[in-house]
Amino acid sequence: MIELLYQAQLWLCAAAAALTIILTLMGRKPSLVSVSALALVELGLVVQLLVSIALVIGGAQAKQDTVEFFGYLITALIVPVAAVLWGLVERSRWSTATLAVAALTVAVMLARMEQIWTGTHF
Repeated sequence: MIELLYQAQLWLCAAAAALTIILTLMGRKPSLVSVSALALVELGLVVQLLVSIALVIGGAQAKQDTVEFFGYLITALIVPVAAVLWGLVERSRWSTATLAVAALTVAVMLARMEQIWTGTHF
């Protein structure tokens, strides 16, 4: 797991969460703006998946468990998609809050993936 990519993804998740929390407080339903924020989070995860596959093919492994790392990564890939689908099906201001929770969930999962990859504990 590349540290710079990890940090960029954390900041992106934080920005997406902040934006969607503000939109929730404003009473906004999911829109192109809030869905695009989660789409960027998803794009970052896809990049992380591709980079991680390349690293493993190149011989790198997670310090703890590479399979668990990929389990977290694949699950994290599902979270924004599920939140956006939920937000588009149930169009209310609270669906926008669901998008914020999804962004925060991905941030926590990224932190755990970093722990698994590097073998460190926070």
